Amino acid sequence: MKILLITEQRDAKWNKVSFETLAAAQQIASEAKDSLSGVVIGQGVGALADELAGYQLDEVLLVENALLEKYTPDGYSTALKQVIEQAKPDLVLFPHTYQVRDFAPKLAASVGKGMIGDCVGYRYENGGLVFVRQMFQGRTAADVVFQGYAPWFASFQAGAFRADLAAKKSDGKAAMKPVGVELKPEQIRTKPLELFREAKQAVDLTQAPILVSVGRGIKAPENIPLAEKLAKALGGELSASRPICDEGWLPMDRQIGSSGQTVSPKLYLALGISGAIQHVVGMKGSRCIVAINKDQNAPIFEIADYGVVGDLFEIVPALTEEVEKSKSN
Repeated sequence: MKILLITEQRDAKWNKVSFETLAAAQQIASEAKDSLSGVVIGQGVGALADELAGYQLDEVLLVENALLEKYTPDGYSTALKQVIEQAKPDLVLFPHTYQVRDFAPKLAASVGKGMIGDCVGYRYENGGLVFVRQMFQGRTAADVVFQGYAPWFASFQAGAFRADLAAKKSDGKAAMKPVGVELKPEQIRTKPLELFREAKQAVDLTQAPILVSVGRGIKAPENIPLAEKLAKALGGELSASRPICDEGWLPMDRQIGSSGQTVSPKLYLALGISGAIQHVVGMKGSRCIVAINKDQNAPIFEIADYGVVGDLFEIVPALTEEVEKSKSN
């Protein structure tokens, strides 16, 4: 079986979720002893393709065209259909991002195939590949398999795999192969405008290496600056569970969970968060989870790497002070 990984970049900068999906693709390829090719698509992205070639891949396909400089669903789906026809993969994998949700279903439909989106895991069973998707806001999971002939299309949820586990090549780099595609201006029926995350108050928490997140335990909106000060000291971003955003204490773009953003930072500090499943599904892929809660039976402690049972109004100021002190030394 041949696996094709479609990576994502904007303005020649990686979306780090690409490397989470790379880690998943490497695992799948390793277990089945399959070949793995990575695709970098855009214009002027040769440096990114060269960087990707340093990872454990059989080859990197560089797809460049002036009409691909700015993302459009028409341009990407038209170009990638040609790449798939040339590469003839059995499985095409994507990171499950806003951009992928926009063009990947169109791409799959253009070759007469369906797509299994937003997967959180996989396994091999009876010689076949089974993908796992969450349902009912993470309360249960469903096993999904492909029917019919390849190519098959699937995307992995942000945080489902760890980007730091993507293996690099121990010697040299993967072969680089430019892939020519034919595009005409009249095929691009849409015009890209400003990115949504650049709007006022919008923030992309998926890119933050450190998150300080608050829950009901913060008690009142006037206590939010307590967590905000800690986030600033750590060089991170402030986030929250759904009740905080529903109350309007923080904007909705700061919400983590099944109805908010899914994140996988290096460090996730959960302050006064109980650990409801709707919140956990959005942050359980974090590399290190530190929970502070006065309830020793809070479900958040079941997934935390480090748990502190205590009053966050005593612990957080002391922690902030120590962090600021260490930075000044």
